[in-house]
Amino acid sequence: MQYNIAVVGFGLAGRLAALELSKLHHVSVFEADDEHALNSAGKVAAAMLAPLAESVLCEADLAQMGLDSINRWPQIIEELDHDVFFQQEGTLVVAHQQDKGDLQSFTQRIKPVAGHSAQALNAQQIAQLEPELANRFSQGVFLPCEGQIDNQAFYKASFTLLNKRKVKFVFNQRVTIKNGEINNRPFDFIIDCRGLGAKAGQLLRGVRGEVARLYAPEVNLTRPVRLMHPRYPIYIAPKPNNEYVIGATEIESQDSGPATVRSTLELLSAAYTVHSGFAEGRLLGVQTGLRPAFSDNRPQVKKSGNVISINGLYRHGYMLAPVLVAQALSYIGEY
Repeated sequence: MQYNIAVVGFGLAGRLAALELSKLHHVSVFEADDEHALNSAGKVAAAMLAPLAESVLCEADLAQMGLDSINRWPQIIEELDHDVFFQQEGTLVVAHQQDKGDLQSFTQRIKPVAGHSAQALNAQQIAQLEPELANRFSQGVFLPCEGQIDNQAFYKASFTLLNKRKVKFVFNQRVTIKNGEINNRPFDFIIDCRGLGAKAGQLLRGVRGEVARLYAPEVNLTRPVRLMHPRYPIYIAPKPNNEYVIGATEIESQDSGPATVRSTLELLSAAYTVHSGFAEGRLLGVQTGLRPAFSDNRPQVKKSGNVISINGLYRHGYMLAPVLVAQALSYIGEY
């Protein structure tokens, strides 16, 4: 049966839902922002797929879901009309000698996921994985099952394909979902992916993320690198064309304003200690975003009547979204 379905919120979860639903159904997308999605947490994110690294802070079942999502991403990307960078070459975690204790603590808290576990590295092994980090670190950890995608390319390619499929878009409009309708307009199903936009009546909070995007032709890292540090642990995610996304894990703040000078300096200074080539890089921009989270930091998929909601992805958006969207769409019947 072909349904008339509304997707509310055109962030990461909304895009994945629209991509799947538009194969069989009439889909309308409602988004409070414009088509550029500049305020979307999924647009700002580094889009790392890191179930082992995230298992330090999340439960084992979420880490397993993350591994399942990694397996789904290649098929999602394959269906797009444009190339989107996907990589599953693992994550390298390093620490300076004075921060050895932070690396050991991190390693001890990693939960094994479906037989995957952390591998301790010495200086020679680090150099084999990332030659440009030779002689910079004496200890590290390798998380072999992890990966990443190019989120900005995914956002662009998904929008292009959905337009090709004649999905109806309504941008710059906040909507009310009431009695199974959107602004008094009926739909067979409503997929609510508004994130913090659905905060009213829900115990959601915003968790701030800050990332810097650089063009650094003198740096040639081949996989995501995490630096353990007691004050500002960071990640460095290499993207196509010598671009790098550098960010901190999270900030417990609902401030959606621009990044401060202090936080930007800390991000870039930490990146410089990983690779001095970042000093000659070009700063393309510093972005901030708020990620929706419930009090337990676990996502929720709920159905109430014809309304199916996906929310609370916290810092695990790209790691969990494919599985959560599949769970949500299973309520419709054909999935």
